Amino acid sequence: MQRRRFKETSSLEERLDQEAMRLREHKLLPPGWLREQAFRKARQMNIAAHINEWLASPGLRAPI
Repeated sequence: MQRRRFKETSSLEERLDQEAMRLREHKLLPPGWLREQAFRKARQMNIAAHINEWLASPGLRAPI
């Protein structure tokens, strides 16, 4: 059985930012558990994007 593989068209950081923006659109929901969960997930997406950017920075490259 072979795994299906596909090439991502956008970077991880772009996908995380887009998902965070999509989740922030839930601000129209009434205050409550679902709205808080959406905002919490959006913050997690932003943090993940920043961590990914930090890990990919040239300052963290292994010495040659």
